[in-house]
Amino acid sequence: MEQKWSLRLIRLAAIFALFGTYLGSHMSGTGSYEYRPIHAHILLVGWLSMFAWGIFYRAFKVKSQKLVAAHGWTAILGVFGLTIGMWFYNINPFNFSNTFTLIFFIVGGTTLLISFALFIFVTFMVDQKEDMQK
Repeated sequence: MEQKWSLRLIRLAAIFALFGTYLGSHMSGTGSYEYRPIHAHILLVGWLSMFAWGIFYRAFKVKSQKLVAAHGWTAILGVFGLTIGMWFYNINPFNFSNTFTLIFFIVGGTTLLISFALFIFVTFMVDQKEDMQK
C-alpha cells in the first residue's frame, strides 16, 4: 500500500512542480505578480509536501493501511482544494459569490490541515521491526 501511495504522491508532486514553475515563469514574463501566493502554495504543499510524503512512504512500512489511505486522500483533496480555493478567492476568474469562494478556500485548507495532522499519526505507526531490517 505504501509503495502505491509513494508513487501516486510523487507523480502528483511532479505535476505540481511543473505547474508551479510554469506559473512563476508566466508571472515573471508578464511582470504581473497577482498569482504569487497561489504559486508559492502550489510549490510548497503541491510539490514539496507531496514529494516528502511520497519519499516517506517509500522508506517506511506503516502498520495502519487505512491511515495511509486517509492521509493520502486528504493530502490530494487538500492540496487541490487549497490552491484552487486560493485562486477562486484571490482572483475569482468565474465571478463566483464571495461566500462560495471563501467556503471553498476554507474547506480546502482545512482538509489539508487534517492531512498534516494525520501524517503525524502515520509517523508514529511505523513498523519498527520492518524498519530495523533495512
